[in-house]
Amino acid sequence: MQTQYAMQDTTLPAYGHGRAPYRRVAMVASLAVFAFSACKDRGDDSSATSAWTPNRSDVVMGVPSAEVVNAIKATLQTRPPTMTASRWKYVERLYLAYDNVPLWLDANGFQEARSTALLRALLDAGTDAIRIDAYPLDELVSALGAVRQNKTPSAAQLASADLLLTSAYVSLSEDLLTGQLDPRSLEQDWHIAANREAIDSAVARSLRDARLDSAIARMRPQDADYTALRRALVRFRTVVDDGGWPAVPTGKAIKPGQTDAPARLAALRTRLRLEGFGTDTNAPSTGAGMYDATLAANVAAYQQHHGIVVDSVLGEETVQSLNRTAQYRLAQIAANLERYRWLPRSFGERYIVVNVPAFRLEAHDSTGVLAMKVIVGKEFEGRKTPVFADSMETVVFRPYWNITPNIQAGETAPKIAENPAYMKENDLEYFKDGGETRIRQKPGPKNSLGLVKFLFPNSFNIYLHDTPEQALFDQDVRGFSHGCIRLEKPAELAQWALGWDSTHVNTAMHEGEDNQSAKLSRKIPVFIVYATVYERDGRLYFGNDVYSRDDAMVAAVAGSVTPSETAVRQLSALRKLVGG
Repeated sequence: MQTQYAMQDTTLPAYGHGRAPYRRVAMVASLAVFAFSACKDRGDDSSATSAWTPNRSDVVMGVPSAEVVNAIKATLQTRPPTMTASRWKYVERLYLAYDNVPLWLDANGFQEARSTALLRALLDAGTDAIRIDAYPLDELVSALGAVRQNKTPSAAQLASADLLLTSAYVSLSEDLLTGQLDPRSLEQDWHIAANREAIDSAVARSLRDARLDSAIARMRPQDADYTALRRALVRFRTVVDDGGWPAVPTGKAIKPGQTDAPARLAALRTRLRLEGFGTDTNAPSTGAGMYDATLAANVAAYQQHHGIVVDSVLGEETVQSLNRTAQYRLAQIAANLERYRWLPRSFGERYIVVNVPAFRLEAHDSTGVLAMKVIVGKEFEGRKTPVFADSMETVVFRPYWNITPNIQAGETAPKIAENPAYMKENDLEYFKDGGETRIRQKPGPKNSLGLVKFLFPNSFNIYLHDTPEQALFDQDVRGFSHGCIRLEKPAELAQWALGWDSTHVNTAMHEGEDNQSAKLSRKIPVFIVYATVYERDGRLYFGNDVYSRDDAMVAAVAGSVTPSETAVRQLSALRKLVGG
């Protein structure tokens, strides 16, 4: 999932303002403890020259500080309806840490640099596809206005303004750190949980940063994949604002060199060009109705970047994909920004990531990236590969395949009943497992696990393994397995994981004893993820939504890509407050 790009301009426009070119930026690779880059421990805060502390003057805009503190205490007793209980706990703990003094006010009024940094961050939340109309913004704008327009505000007004700024800060922080949606409510089969204590720490430590604008910015995922999606969001929002792209009329499947209606091919050229596939205009290179080599090559490029079998044919699946609206693609990008926020910020110095929709594994360490194709679980019969994380511990050479009871009952046993020679033909044998008669496949070239498997114990009984069916890796869409993940380059991964040379690994695979385990000297985090939009080699890809999980996500993030009237009004009011 992670690749390196040259650093370029990282400026993104405020939500709904301006246009930005589609550029990529360099990745900051990190990632097994949930350690946020926004809150790395830099030692004793009391000696950190950049640390911020709240003002403890005797008065706040002419009001005795003790009265303001008492008003803050009183206001904290009632949780506003716009705040969840967990977020309100963060607010309470922040004030408790500073003896309930104001966090955004000093003797003369608002600490302009810090309050403006927060308001600008709220305005920029749209570039992360974060929906802000659930934040207490109406109340915030009203409270800030009341203080700014009143030369002698009351203690209650000051307390209200300060608490609402803190509430907005906490809400935005948590959304940037862990996302806005609960994956469990969206049928995402997501089993990587957020670390609540780390969120609390990040919120508190970021507040103490003297450069609050930078601290808030660091709360979002700090890697090039996420930044690339933010830029793609800007680009596709521009396409949507400009009216989207034309639908490609349905019709017969056409191959290179064949002809079709000129109007259909003109619509196809325009549609491809608007997403960056080809620079040709509606004027064809040969004839108006000719599906020529140039147009077919652009279709092939589109197929490659959209999880479709690459055959250069304008077939039904390709037309359906082309006719996904620009609004839908925009929402897919927003959905995957949210998925990135669900992930931990630190995968460790050495780790493995499998992105299911990309059918790709990447093993990362300080020397670079080992990448390979993978085969994932089928999209039916309970064979979907879930999203989870665990740690690789063992490599097993020449393994047995212990056929699971459900596969044995549903697939293997019927085949044996139909063909008495099936067991011998497939190197199968019976064995006892806790008094139960099971079937396993003996080690060797016919074994479905191939000659090596990689174990990272988990409740899903999923692991990485070799396969004798290497020809399947030639397929563009690779959802064939029973849920486990087959590897294109198992020997190379064994070398990487164990630190062995190729001779040692090949001997163990082809000449070693059966079912021999090799323990890793250090466990390796393994992350199985589901990202349907991602960047590779400087180009945006819409991966194969092999388990049809995007529709629910697209519906859930709709409010972030098409702001509600409430959000538009709130954003306008915020801009007036910061003078933008």
